[in-house]
Amino acid sequence: MTTPIFDIHARPEVRLKALQTLAACIDDPKPACEYVNNHIHTTYSFSPYTPAAAVYEAKRAGLSTAGIMDHDSVGGCREFIEAGEILSMAVTVGFECRTSVAGTPLEGRRLNNPDQKSVAYVTLHGIPHQNLERCEAVLRPLREKRNVRNKKMCDRINAVCAGLGIEIDFDRDVLPLSLYEQGGSVTERHLMYALAMRIVRDAGREEAAEKISALCRINRNDPALEKLVVAPEEYYLYDILGILKSHLISRIYVDAEAELMHIRDFVRLAEEVGGIAAYAYLGDVSESPTGDKKAQAFEDSYLELLFSQLREIGFHAVTYMPSRNTKAQLAFVMELCDKYEFFQISGEDINSPRQSFRCEAMKNYPHLIDATYALIGHEQYATRHPGEGMFSPGETESLAKRITKYAAYGRKTRFGKEG
Repeated sequence: MTTPIFDIHARPEVRLKALQTLAACIDDPKPACEYVNNHIHTTYSFSPYTPAAAVYEAKRAGLSTAGIMDHDSVGGCREFIEAGEILSMAVTVGFECRTSVAGTPLEGRRLNNPDQKSVAYVTLHGIPHQNLERCEAVLRPLREKRNVRNKKMCDRINAVCAGLGIEIDFDRDVLPLSLYEQGGSVTERHLMYALAMRIVRDAGREEAAEKISALCRINRNDPALEKLVVAPEEYYLYDILGILKSHLISRIYVDAEAELMHIRDFVRLAEEVGGIAAYAYLGDVSESPTGDKKAQAFEDSYLELLFSQLREIGFHAVTYMPSRNTKAQLAFVMELCDKYEFFQISGEDINSPRQSFRCEAMKNYPHLIDATYALIGHEQYATRHPGEGMFSPGETESLAKRITKYAAYGRKTRFGKEG
């Protein structure tokens, strides 16, 4: 695809103008059931999709709504909102970040972060549009601190790769893959993608597979490497990234400290800006759908304690990805959400071209469709009526009634306009 909407280096206004041209040509499928996705990453963290391209692909996949969810960044939110307007698609905006649980009963536990204990991935959904700049003011210094750690991890990568004659430079190889200068973040995926590019630069696929085998300490006959040799060109580097992330991160990872908000500060920010603070449930992993996570135990053995602590800290929601978990895992999560009155938000973590924007498992959980429209309704209402929203002090009805009310508002509104 050569259209400017996929060009990470094009200005947002150029991408949006190109999207206007494409809008009339989109083959907009009408699936038998309704699909939504509230967790789409863009090039403002790590993804093959700019905000305009993400909305375009969501529309082409038959989604009714789409939600942007970048790491440590709201830089793509305005473009995402405008892309939704161009394609007449309801969208919602937010961000994802890592937080410290130090000083809480969760300290010392493996939460939903594969790389570090006492650290939780959390999401802020439904941010009123007038408060995006406030979120950016908080996130900007965290991204700066994260890059200090990113550079240390580059050094560790080079130490691990020294025997293979491979080296990456943060400024030369990593930063150009990001939109850091425009408010984007630089993540571990950027580091792994830069490394993947250096591995394949002067190597054929067989030689690259040999290097990855040696680097990751996996057998050359491993199915992932066999699949890599024959991967379509558009997936090749992303497939290498997945292998590197799964097998190499633990050897080069530097613990996050300075860049972390405390989990209580995160909830206070959510209250200040009128967004909805959600914990991102991962659950024990036996096999990773995206191929970038090893089998590992996360929150399932202490889920009741986790949910009680999230309620005490002030969270209002839990977000989860139906395609990642078993029916038994999801049933228990939903049961606890009902018990602790957590709003349930769904979303599939999109950051690779192999991933489908459409989650077929959504068919089994129609309540997540209503929840998405309630999320949209909250965002639109709080944008039009600052200080009000689904979890504002003035809302005293049961959660079920609020979901019904805000879902109805979300279904009848588009882009902050009642209609």
